[in-house]
Amino acid sequence: MAPPPPPPTATKYFWGDSPEPDEYYASLGLRHAEAYFQSPCGRLFTHSFHPLSAASDGDVKGVVFMSHGYGSDSSWMFQNIAICYARWGYAVFCADLLGHGRSDGVRGYLGDMEAVARAALSFFLSVRRSDAYASLPAFLFGESMGGAATLLAYLRSPPDAGWAGIILSAPLLVIPDDMYPSRVRLFLYGLLFGLADTWAVMPDKRMVGRSIRDPAKLRVIASNPRLYRGSPRVGTMRELARVTALLRESFGEVAAPFLAVHGTDDGVTSPEGSRMLYERAASEDKSLILYDGMYHSLIQGESDENRDRVLADMRAWIDERVRRYGAGAGAAAA
Repeated sequence: MAPPPPPPTATKYFWGDSPEPDEYYASLGLRHAEAYFQSPCGRLFTHSFHPLSAASDGDVKGVVFMSHGYGSDSSWMFQNIAICYARWGYAVFCADLLGHGRSDGVRGYLGDMEAVARAALSFFLSVRRSDAYASLPAFLFGESMGGAATLLAYLRSPPDAGWAGIILSAPLLVIPDDMYPSRVRLFLYGLLFGLADTWAVMPDKRMVGRSIRDPAKLRVIASNPRLYRGSPRVGTMRELARVTALLRESFGEVAAPFLAVHGTDDGVTSPEGSRMLYERAASEDKSLILYDGMYHSLIQGESDENRDRVLADMRAWIDERVRRYGAGAGAAAA
């Protein structure tokens, strides 16, 4: 089996070789921190973002917990989403999911999505319950596969978590037919009783290229030094098929306010999944926005004009939920 191709020539950071991080974030009116968190399922690498205008950690509109997509991490272009929310006045926390970035696990392996969601949730709740944020409206945000992990984390949350809302960007809830793993391959590898679970031998459907419309942004994303470039692992595809089916069966249990956004030309995650969630969820406050002709990566990979349109919709939605629910959001997010 040939090794994965080397990454394109990368700059030191996703914004270039300079300035250094502290100067870069300060220029955006933010302070940023990195740390490791020991979850019950493995160590997670985490980021936090706060507006410099905040007199203290809790001096913000609310707190947002973000999960990235498959093969990616929270240290490269995904940060752009966190940066936007922080500049809108929110405290933002991100974690590299297990098997990704600088967190524990086999690279690109998602053989147990329950553990992936449980690890992220343990970090999010540790922050959410701290004195600085306990009284603030708290939101979950997930992109692509991170959307599936986010929805699973919501469903596994304790009753007192009090999520004010969920924001899902192109969530992986339905796998398109041409992306679905071969049932024959999964069956044959399954005969090896788990020995093949971490094998990177499933067909590569070129997901990154099918996600990004803007060629310049594709080059930056592809230069991420921590991007998983191998073929999909057997256990990853088996588990994603299983968990997306489980989530669809659980849509009726979703009661929190939510916003789902999806491009109609998404070839990686089917917009039908977002439609089904909207139709079946028990939430009284639910919103679905479909962007005609947009691809999978709505914020990182579309034109600046399209990106700004999506971000404006997200900002309007979250600011309105803070206005509606404020510190009493927990009661609205059963």
